[in-house]
Amino acid sequence: MSMFRLRAVTGSRYLRSFLHGGAANRDYVLEQLGICSGEDQVLEVVGKNKAKLTVNHVGCAIGMLWHFQKEKPQMLRTVEFIKSHPEFLTLRVLAENKIELMDDVMLVDMLYNVLRLNVEPYDSLAQQLVSEAWLRLYRFPMPSLSKFAVCLSDQHLQHSPPMGQITDILDQKLSSIDDARILTTLMVSVSSLVSPHLRDKLINKADHLLDTMDPSHYNNPRRMVQFLRNIKYNYRPLLEKCNHILLRNVPHLNAENISIILGLYQSMQFNNCDFRLAAKQRLMELVDSSADPFSFTKLFVALGPMAGEDTKERLESTALLLAEDFNAQQALAVAETLEEIQCRNLNLIQKIASVVHKNLHVYKPMEIARITQALILLHYQSPELFNKLRNILVQFLLDSVYPYEVTMLTRVLSMLPSPRLDESVISRVEAVLPQCNLNDLNTFAMAVAKWVRNDPSYRHSTPSKYVRLLQTLNRCGHERLRKADRLDLVLEELKYMSGEWFEEMLLEETMVTLQRLEDQISWTNVPEMALFLTRTNHLCTPLMDRIASVAMENINKIHYSATYATLLPFAVLNYDPPRVDELFDICIQRVIPHISSFDPHLLVLLAYALAVADCFPEDLVREIFNVNFLAKLDSQLETLPDALNKRVRLRLMELNRAVCLECPESQVPWFHERYCLQLQKKGNGSISPVQQQIHKMFGEVLGGINCARVALLTTYFYTVDFECVLDRHHQAVAYSEQSQLQISGDGKVRWGSDSVGKDRSEVPPGAQRVAVDFLDSKSFCKNSRHMKGEAMMRKRHLEILGYHVVQIPHFEWNSMELSTQDAWKEYLRKKIFTGLPSST
Repeated sequence: MSMFRLRAVTGSRYLRSFLHGGAANRDYVLEQLGICSGEDQVLEVVGKNKAKLTVNHVGCAIGMLWHFQKEKPQMLRTVEFIKSHPEFLTLRVLAENKIELMDDVMLVDMLYNVLRLNVEPYDSLAQQLVSEAWLRLYRFPMPSLSKFAVCLSDQHLQHSPPMGQITDILDQKLSSIDDARILTTLMVSVSSLVSPHLRDKLINKADHLLDTMDPSHYNNPRRMVQFLRNIKYNYRPLLEKCNHILLRNVPHLNAENISIILGLYQSMQFNNCDFRLAAKQRLMELVDSSADPFSFTKLFVALGPMAGEDTKERLESTALLLAEDFNAQQALAVAETLEEIQCRNLNLIQKIASVVHKNLHVYKPMEIARITQALILLHYQSPELFNKLRNILVQFLLDSVYPYEVTMLTRVLSMLPSPRLDESVISRVEAVLPQCNLNDLNTFAMAVAKWVRNDPSYRHSTPSKYVRLLQTLNRCGHERLRKADRLDLVLEELKYMSGEWFEEMLLEETMVTLQRLEDQISWTNVPEMALFLTRTNHLCTPLMDRIASVAMENINKIHYSATYATLLPFAVLNYDPPRVDELFDICIQRVIPHISSFDPHLLVLLAYALAVADCFPEDLVREIFNVNFLAKLDSQLETLPDALNKRVRLRLMELNRAVCLECPESQVPWFHERYCLQLQKKGNGSISPVQQQIHKMFGEVLGGINCARVALLTTYFYTVDFECVLDRHHQAVAYSEQSQLQISGDGKVRWGSDSVGKDRSEVPPGAQRVAVDFLDSKSFCKNSRHMKGEAMMRKRHLEILGYHVVQIPHFEWNSMELSTQDAWKEYLRKKIFTGLPSST
């Protein structure tokens, strides 16, 4: 056993020099260290030889202490025991006194090891080691340079001058680096400081090293993905190459590694189907062996959101058994996962909340914010706990000097029911606003809106303290947009912007800024710009023309999967740029050779967007509507978040309907009847007061309420707001009583016998079905009366079903011109009878 231990630690260069030094140079202290089989023996040797310890002895002893810890599972490590041991204090004092005697490699190794042994960054030893390393920085070998960069990151010194110098050295010596581990470690460490030029150089080098490295070293591609995540650059060629290597390694990954990779992918919105399916299978294999708090927590975080109901119940049962053994961090991780999977196991939630309650003193500011948010969204009820959390949040907020921290703490604080807000909190928020980006300002605006609504004095007027805060928010937002000079940074800040404040106060200014910077639109940011315009529903033709032009010129540089985002605003906003047919054709041609490489859910979303634009590529339709593809899609959807799962299933139904109606020659069957019936049952079946008002007047215009039907379900499950049948003389035909849909007093619809429009033969010869649709604001672009693509597609489909379609825009119905009953009736009369086919 002693010989085995000796071999295990001979990786130390100090022990190597001893073993090869010969009898004349024997070092008996190193010999004693070399036969140690555990931390206690190392510390015992140190205690017996305090007066003899040289710099090599100190370096070797501390290195061995970390080596023994590293070899143990996390739950069996005894770092705190070592840290508090008197002989470890001796080693620390000796190390600090001998820093100048350390060579470059030993110096960095010493810093790395003491940080791993939980010596605080503010400890004098750690600070002296950092200072000395900074002085020697430019002579470090690359392995030591990368290790020192990790140490700086561990101490939250990513933006420090030494890290800036490391970035400069990396730029100068990049061509000489041929070790993927060294390169990727440096990439992650300096990610907050890289320029676009250095970013591209690093990506090219990383791409080259992926081809030459041992593919079993999965941490290298994992760090490359982490680098892309850190710099917020979704470079798909490198991302997919990394994913390919990670996918090959899934059978050897543990739950922690899988959880890390899935977290990186999620933050980059990279839902790779093959990896998720392989990861789920691997995690299921690990369920039985993950019975301790540490391994189970990692498994639960990774598998919980992807698991089926039976597996979730099993995981929740295990969590309930282990709950009392969870530490503070494990309880936080489990609570967030319970919120993500929308757990309703009250006993488990109570147990986890109890562990959290006991550990409130342990959590850092962002952790307190996360745990508070999770408990709120889990609908946990405990006034005592939430009152404590509120007090802690307020104190952390008042003490924090980091804008991102103040933003998160403020957002979560606004989620809590609370009395009047302290002036000190408002003052702290106001002080940090000038340092905030657009997304943070938007978060503050939503928090202020909640505070205003919850303030008892709001019923009379908006309190002046909130008015002042909103004025500062508006000023800071406008100033930030006017000073912006880099489009990529603006788009990054706008990525998750939404809500009333943004739309009312900043959206117009944002469009002015984007048009001012439109020369910076390039193939790299076209997808992001297109997604922003789609999300805001804002029709800005100069920007969309520019997107179309750049896309057509650079289509081969744009990743094939990004064609979905690129085309989306043109379909959704129903805008045809110059050469629109060429734009769609060139994008489709970019996609077709890579159809089999698309994630199934993304291919469905792309095909639906094309269908909205009345475009049905034959290859795409054939690929999606085959048994193998649909089976793979089903498997993938089981691993996706619930909201995305539901959205993709809805889009598949709508695509199926569009293909059946507009491409009957493709012979795709309609297979969503049961799905639509389930959706119908889940719906509340109610109609709005406006619809009831129109229905009543509609009946008066047609000559009787029995001449109009409301909320009619057509074939393929479109819901028509109102339907009537006009004979060849344009006279309304009355419906039979049993086919009438009745409206109850609360607006609920009771379905008649013909609710799905199956019997079309009842229409008299020469008669015309008329569908009247009320179009609310969602059917139009935000900044104009331009109708969106889905409303146009719906009109096409109803016409194919045999309807004459009458659309009533909300801005016409609610206009000043239609302020009387007679005016509304005349408006309906013109809408219904104008444009009807002439009688035969």
